[in-house]
Amino acid sequence: MSSGMASDIREALAPGKVAQQKWLRDRVPEASWREICAFKIHGQELPFEAVVLNKTSGEGRLRAKSPIDCELQKEYTFIIQAYDCGAGPRETAWKKSHKAVVHIQVKDVNEFAPTFKEPAYKAVVTEGKIYDSILQVEAVDEDCSPQYSQICNYEIVTTDVPFAIDRNGNIRNTEKLSYDKQHQYEILVTAYDCGQKPAAQDTLVQVDVKPVCKPGWQDWTKRIEYQPGSGSVPLFPSIHLETCDGAVSSIQITTELHTNYIGKGCDRETYSEKSLQKLCGASSGIIDLLPSPSAATNWTTGLLVDSSEMIFKFDGRQGAKIPDGIVPKNLTDQFTITMWMKHGPSPGVRAEKETILCNSDKTEMNRHHYALYVHNCRLVFLLRKDFDQADTFRPAEFHWKLDQICDKEWHYYVINVEFPVVTLYMDGATYEPYLVTNDWPIHPSHIAMQLTVGACWQGGEVTKPRFAQFFHGSLASLTIRPGKMESQKVISCLQACKEGLDINSLESLGQGIKYHFNPSQSILVMEGDDIGNINHALQKVSYINSRQFPTAGVRRLKVSSKVQCFGEDVCISIPDLDTYVMVLQAIEPQITLRGTDRFWRPAAQFESARGVILFPDIKIVSTLAKAEAPGDLKTTAAPKSAVLEEMLHNLDFCDILVLGGDLDPRQECLELNHSELHQRHLDATNSTAGYSIYGVGSMSRYEQVLRHIRYRNWRSASLEARRFRIKCSELNGRYTSNEFTLEVSVLHEVRVSDKEHVNHLIVQPPFLQSVHHPESRSSIQRSSVVPSVATVVIIISVCMLVFVVAMGVHRVRIAHQHFTEEAEAAKEAEMDWDDSALTITVNPMEKHEAPGRGEDDTEEEEEEEEGEEDISSSSSDSDDSDDQEEEGMGRGRRGQSGARQAQLEWDDSTLPY
Repeated sequence: MSSGMASDIREALAPGKVAQQKWLRDRVPEASWREICAFKIHGQELPFEAVVLNKTSGEGRLRAKSPIDCELQKEYTFIIQAYDCGAGPRETAWKKSHKAVVHIQVKDVNEFAPTFKEPAYKAVVTEGKIYDSILQVEAVDEDCSPQYSQICNYEIVTTDVPFAIDRNGNIRNTEKLSYDKQHQYEILVTAYDCGQKPAAQDTLVQVDVKPVCKPGWQDWTKRIEYQPGSGSVPLFPSIHLETCDGAVSSIQITTELHTNYIGKGCDRETYSEKSLQKLCGASSGIIDLLPSPSAATNWTTGLLVDSSEMIFKFDGRQGAKIPDGIVPKNLTDQFTITMWMKHGPSPGVRAEKETILCNSDKTEMNRHHYALYVHNCRLVFLLRKDFDQADTFRPAEFHWKLDQICDKEWHYYVINVEFPVVTLYMDGATYEPYLVTNDWPIHPSHIAMQLTVGACWQGGEVTKPRFAQFFHGSLASLTIRPGKMESQKVISCLQACKEGLDINSLESLGQGIKYHFNPSQSILVMEGDDIGNINHALQKVSYINSRQFPTAGVRRLKVSSKVQCFGEDVCISIPDLDTYVMVLQAIEPQITLRGTDRFWRPAAQFESARGVILFPDIKIVSTLAKAEAPGDLKTTAAPKSAVLEEMLHNLDFCDILVLGGDLDPRQECLELNHSELHQRHLDATNSTAGYSIYGVGSMSRYEQVLRHIRYRNWRSASLEARRFRIKCSELNGRYTSNEFTLEVSVLHEVRVSDKEHVNHLIVQPPFLQSVHHPESRSSIQRSSVVPSVATVVIIISVCMLVFVVAMGVHRVRIAHQHFTEEAEAAKEAEMDWDDSALTITVNPMEKHEAPGRGEDDTEEEEEEEEGEEDISSSSSDSDDSDDQEEEGMGRGRRGQSGARQAQLEWDDSTLPY
């Protein structure tokens, strides 16, 4: 908007001033022609007016009568004329000058800021290129003058971006862009007019970096989380292959799951070897040569062990002697050796034998009867038969050469011996020996043999017997089973992984897709000629872990591709895909044992053939603590509460320990019918230290077995109490229960005289037995001493009975009084007796000696039952006591009835009829 500027009328009319004055002198009087009275502007709706400043000099001013806007009109051109003051009395004869042309240009001010034509700009560039111009931004200014309406400069407001802009708004990149580094850039740009006024609002420029088309897999994630119990989880639900328009004729995809650093090569069940053997249906008679160190299996105590998986590490300096009697001295023609082994190349140029298992002479000589060892990455089994048949060569050494023997990975080995045929199974696959050498049989001798693990015992030909040929590596689950061979099915079960690759739906793979799994399902190979079908097939590949409590950690994944193209064109190369599965930590179960933790039993029950059942109501419960968010929105700030959720899972052993000293086998024992175990597919071992039940089974199975454990003591006179403790486990001690402690006390008999305290002891306590003595009342014999706890119970019971008897007496008196009042009222209302000669006789001794039970029978019986429950559970002795009590109470009732009848008898000897 321009300011209203008045033009000087003298300047506007200056060119015609001389002519006007000459014209006025010739035609008007001297007095009037000198004065100018008005100016007139010719034009319509012009925003100007002319005013006279000096009539004599004819000076006037042209001014704006309303605001002038340069943006509406930059210049004005119009005609103006001057008028004199006229002649005559009324000055009506005005004279006007000639017309003058006035040209006015409106001067602009910098009123408007630049604005961009687009609110935002977007461009796509390819990585790795330098562009002269990626895109152009453009701004405009509404000012009217060239100075303020033109855009003189553009500027990038965002800092630290690899872009620049010129005066014309062209944006270019100053360095090569990388898609891997940044997919998209967002920059702000502003504009300046020539008056250096910036734009009112910056514009957004979005530059997307497009990667150079590289063949490879797209839309996959680096980390895949697996929640325990999720079943089969897809690994690449949205993956697809980018071929960059390459002509592909076929493609082969190999997906590998690497789990060699998890446990023994993958996630397997961590039960004990015996439990696993039974779980897989293996034949009985297995002998574990590397058991967990304990008092009974102490030969593994000095070995290096990883307790979590019972893995024994041999560093080439130690071995273990197997005690005599663990393994039969002479193996039959059929037996099986199983083991997990992890072994690497032997150090040194000339490697020595590394003994895994060896049975050699203990003294005098150095003969090896049978042995299993590694030599130069070859597995060798030596078996020399005794000289009991013809003196001929026999197969003695069996050699296998496998790369897996020295690859520093876990493998499962099974050697099935059916002499003279020896077969090796490694990871479920069958391998025949590549070399078999013969040897002479061993001549019989009386020299004892020594079985060792991790080294071979050299008892002869040396100054001092010692270990030799040490093993370097790790071993686990080394077992031998004499007289039996394992089937292929059992072998596959024992080494089977519980995790692997899977395909959600084989039917949905589509036509033309070929696939193949390796035995452990850690490698999957798929092949096809259609890219779309291949993409769909790979989207169906999943990971599965069937363990209820899997081992948490990372499982690496690798996807490699081989592509074939049509003709002889250069075929595309697809880079390998590396990702991993993160198996999350399972919520640990809380295993709880509940039941009666203390009770009493009569001594007779302990001495009976059945004994005392220790855990009749034992209950095993497992719970998970899960966090639950509060349901009320108002309490969102409160911490989450833990909710216990009951779950079911297996157990693998329960140990019952005897506290306070081992059992004395001369007078006490723990018993359990073997049928209870066999029905539930469990095993047990019994010793003076306790009872151990083992085998993979449900919690309900263990409950049923524990409820049949009995304790016997056939010399219980000196026993007051015994304490036992139960502890159960899942996954070979990975999850353990609470320690449940039980105390069992013995109730001994107490013999008293049958006349003692008749007034107070109406009912004999259930733990006291009636003992008949000779008629001499002066002698009181007791069969045993009552324990301290039983004494307290006796005192409390007697006090309660005395209180009940007193209440009974009081109630009987009240009832008698009430009965007498009613009788008198009835007599007065209904009969008019002549009682002048009437006599009523009451026996006062019966009134005091027999308080009776009357209407308090039920109450008294309930009190007695409560006392019995506090003392002990049911037993045969207490049943006898109850019978005697019932007989006594029956006699009491009859006595009370007779007393009451005697009180109400009429003396009618003088009553006239």
